[in-house]
Amino acid sequence: MTAGSTPPGRDQASPSIRPSRRAVLRAGAAGGAAASLAAAGCSAAPSVAGPGATPLARTYAFNQGWLFGGRYVAGSAGRRYDDSGFARVTLPHTVTPLSWGNWDPASWEGVWIYRKHFRLPARGGTRAFADFDGVLVNATVLLNGTTLGAHQGGYLPWSTELTGHLADDDNVLAVIVDSRWLPVPPAGAPGGPAAVDYLQPGGIYRDVALRVVPEVFLSDVFARPADVLGPGRRVRVQATIDAAVVPRGPVLVTAELRDGSRVLGSAGARAAITAPGTTAVRLDITGIGDVALWSPGTPKLYTVRVTLTPAGRPPDTVNVRTGFREAVFRTDGFYLNGERLQIFGLNRHQLFPYTGMAGAARLQRRDAEILARELNCNMVRCSHYPQSPHFLDACDELGLMVWQEPPGWHYVGDAAWQGLVVQNVNDMVVRDRNRPSVITWATRLDETANVTQLYARTRRLADRLDGSRQTTGATLSHSTDGWAQDVFGYDDYHSVRGQAELEPPLPGVPYLVSEAVGAEDGPPAYRWTDPGAVLAEQALLHAQVHNIARSDPGYAGLLGWAGFDYASLNGEARVWDGLKTPGVLDTFRVPKPGAAFYRSQLDPRVRPVILPVFFWDFGPGSPPDGPGAHAMIATNCDRLEIYVGGRHAGTGTPDTRELGHLAHPPVFADLAVDGSGLPELRIDGYLDRPGHAHRRQPVPVRRLRRRRRRLRPLRAWPGRPGPGHGPAPVPRAGHGPRQGDPTGPRGPDPVTRSPPRARGRLTRPLASKLLDELRLY
Repeated sequence: MTAGSTPPGRDQASPSIRPSRRAVLRAGAAGGAAASLAAAGCSAAPSVAGPGATPLARTYAFNQGWLFGGRYVAGSAGRRYDDSGFARVTLPHTVTPLSWGNWDPASWEGVWIYRKHFRLPARGGTRAFADFDGVLVNATVLLNGTTLGAHQGGYLPWSTELTGHLADDDNVLAVIVDSRWLPVPPAGAPGGPAAVDYLQPGGIYRDVALRVVPEVFLSDVFARPADVLGPGRRVRVQATIDAAVVPRGPVLVTAELRDGSRVLGSAGARAAITAPGTTAVRLDITGIGDVALWSPGTPKLYTVRVTLTPAGRPPDTVNVRTGFREAVFRTDGFYLNGERLQIFGLNRHQLFPYTGMAGAARLQRRDAEILARELNCNMVRCSHYPQSPHFLDACDELGLMVWQEPPGWHYVGDAAWQGLVVQNVNDMVVRDRNRPSVITWATRLDETANVTQLYARTRRLADRLDGSRQTTGATLSHSTDGWAQDVFGYDDYHSVRGQAELEPPLPGVPYLVSEAVGAEDGPPAYRWTDPGAVLAEQALLHAQVHNIARSDPGYAGLLGWAGFDYASLNGEARVWDGLKTPGVLDTFRVPKPGAAFYRSQLDPRVRPVILPVFFWDFGPGSPPDGPGAHAMIATNCDRLEIYVGGRHAGTGTPDTRELGHLAHPPVFADLAVDGSGLPELRIDGYLDRPGHAHRRQPVPVRRLRRRRRRLRPLRAWPGRPGPGHGPAPVPRAGHGPRQGDPTGPRGPDPVTRSPPRARGRLTRPLASKLLDELRLY
């Protein structure tokens, strides 16, 4: 592992800022460093100190101005190496161009070279670190030709100290990235990349920062709210001091709880530092009074500001965000802030078309918004690795609860490999323990056997480092024999005669369904090229498992598989053009009919929803009598009035008999019709509840208009049989090679309030909106 510390959160409540020229000139010596860095494509975010203090700490965004030289050759990390032929890139970055599918691991398996030139004039009394949020898979860091450190593993942050190796003029930071199939979690199984159920394109795929701090600084701050629901609530603060020199006397550590500019409470303590190294100082902020509790409905965040003041030395200040909430799994369900809350969520991979795992902050945050605001989830499982800090920041802000787990899938390696698992759990907990969104740590690897000693060790480690969250882990064995966590997580995939089923909760333990449906309960794939009945079945299966999970308080809830399609080579018939398609949204984040169920599960006072889970078309490749006698309509309305060809065709009410445990059961309607005249479909929704006037809802009306021409059948993709109901995403020119020649109607429109209309010509899906965002990065 790299020498140095995991970077603390500096001024996390505020975004990085780019200083103006005037501000740089006023900043004196510190400004000179900032000016040099700004010229190298960096922006600075100063730490915040108390009144009258002059902090030295600065964190500079370091994503721009990198040079990528392709495959590593001997000497290419040296200071004087000619890099004029290298490509200029901005991080996050993947080492190989990618399309939306058919990724080839051989294209990124290799050793690669990145370089960055920057100027940082040497300053007495300071230390400098390069902070990496994630590099796949292994990395070696050199500064001006000198090797400073190395790191194994791609999903957690690490730092390399640059102090003592900086030149006054041009500095060259070189990173050698090894993206081969290495014995590093989750990789290492004999089967190669196909042995893990997600592909991992290599590169410096997360952010990099340059951090300049005093010789005695705060390397970590852990702010843990305690006794949240009682009158004695407080914040327990653990501040870790990293000292390169011994201060002349005791240091002062102060901590404040802030709501914006208002100080709600404070505490202080002195500590003696007698030798270089790290020292932990603990203090409690008490007398806080009333606070707003963090929850999915009210995700209130507070700031804890900790300042270190050594005698005769510059102060150092770190801000971290926190939230007051109590999250407890019991045998009768999950309780948030003392009230039972049914967990309703999905699993998520952080893979994107064209960029792999190198999704910029904007895309990471957008996924959280989709899950929380559009799919109405209150929890997400980060499967199967710690995910982007930008995604987790958004979860904190949106009130989306998180299951966090270390990288792994099905395989456990030798003792050295297991040592990396322990290190990953350590780094995962330290990175994310301030986040109110994280409510459980998985301390076992996904769907692995009971490795008793390893998982007892990782559970003890999480308890020691945090102690405020229960542990869990997903298993395929419906038994507690050899099980060693607090919350039983079970991946439940089975169905009976086409109907999804769940195993009953195990007695005596908190029980959470960590995966269900996917591509195992029903059809092996849910693609736009599949028949409409297949895509509709996905929505029904998700509704069925959530209905079962709500029928018994022994289920804390259920996390469906999955939110988004993702790149994988594992699964044989379930793999299509290098993608697995169990997502209720496709890889471009376009909602499939399966998403309609999730989109309908919210209070109609927030947003009334009527979403047909079918396609209204009558072409040669479609059923001539329409969607049939059991057509599903996802809705949160109490009553639907259905019109076909201008005539009233029936009244639909939620199916409370089969799906009555859902907050909003879907409606099933007989829509077997004569499609020869291309009739128009119209659905009106009504709320008939006490306290609501009997009224027509004009907002959620959905109309399908008759078209003059019939829908042409979908042409099969090269090497792929069969007609279907909509194209796979078609990239624009300049966004990568087109992978086929699909024609037909688009899938459900994620922007408009109408279901897809029958069309007589090819239309491009709204995925192009996401492509535009991807192109920006």
